Amino acid sequence: MQDIIELERRISAALDRIGRGLDSPPPAVAPPPAVPVAALSLELDQIRTELAAERATSAQLRERLRAIRDREAAGRSPQDERIEKMTRQLDVQGLELQRMRKTAVLLREELRRLREAQDAGTVDAAQINRAMLAELDALRATRLSELAELDELTAALDEHLTEAENA
Repeated sequence: MQDIIELERRISAALDRIGRGLDSPPPAVAPPPAVPVAALSLELDQIRTELAAERATSAQLRERLRAIRDREAAGRSPQDERIEKMTRQLDVQGLELQRMRKTAVLLREELRRLREAQDAGTVDAAQINRAMLAELDALRATRLSELAELDELTAALDEHLTEAENA
């Protein structure tokens, strides 16, 4: 209870101070010192000169930056094309490698079945045909993989031959 009385007294005192502050006029602010117009004009001219110099410097820096970006774009373009070409070649080789692995697994499986049938003495003509087809698929996959590798080598050689012709 004692705390409430103390808080009430402090709030009342604060409200009284606020009321007195509102009733009294605000303190007078001293006017800024008088500066001659000629001095202001001279300072303004100096600031304008500095601003023009900064704008010129900024324009030069923008031009340098644009030139650097243009050089980077020109230098990067052949590299990007080469990277893209090599990526495509790797994709083709990866697909051919997948095909080779798949056909190798099929060929192994067909050969295993054929051996089991031979051991059992029940070799079927259809089994022999499936094994032959699997072997042909493996040969085709190998051939396609070799073609993809040859295409890559041809592309690399063409690039070097073009460079040699231009030199």
